[in-house]
Amino acid sequence: LLPNASHLELVNPVVSGAAKALQQEGESGVTDALGLLIHGDAGFAGEGVVAETLNLAKLSGYSTGGSLHVILNNQIAFTTDPKDTFGTCYTTDLARGFDIPVIHVNADDLKSCLSVARFAFAYRQRFHKDIVVDLVGYRRYGHNEGDEPSFTQPSMYTLIADHLTLATQWGQHLSDAGQINPEDIDGMVKDVANNLEEAK
Repeated sequence: LLPNASHLELVNPVVSGAAKALQQEGESGVTDALGLLIHGDAGFAGEGVVAETLNLAKLSGYSTGGSLHVILNNQIAFTTDPKDTFGTCYTTDLARGFDIPVIHVNADDLKSCLSVARFAFAYRQRFHKDIVVDLVGYRRYGHNEGDEPSFTQPSMYTLIADHLTLATQWGQHLSDAGQINPEDIDGMVKDVANNLEEAK
């Protein structure tokens, strides 16, 4: 996992090269390093460097024994409907051409996301192949500070405005299970928001 100064997926082959270098320095081969590639939905479907990196992964001289690909699929690339963004049914269809398994998971279902992450890692470790996790969620705010997504997606953003955040949903789940006090939820959500703000 490396810093990426661009949304254009340019970091993909760099991560693969860094993982390969670490594996060659290590003693256990492909288990010494794992490339974790985090993609945008439109970037995975539309940026040629993604396909080029997937192709390199199939070549013995460049293979890293599989990378873990996580697609942050908020269903709108640049406030565009998926049907107008790529020419296939799913943003992940590129992976089908490389015989890479894809797991679609609801980003609001925290337990399922954790299970899928464990499964994806175990698959990579066992078979030494790439695997894709399609984390299907939504973007609560616009593409950037100047974007107002309700202009182009009024129906979706009416639903999103009323949709509880994952932190609130999970807090309610823990409260209903008797694992935390209901009054603690707001404080925990505020703490997370403050930590994110400080990280910026």
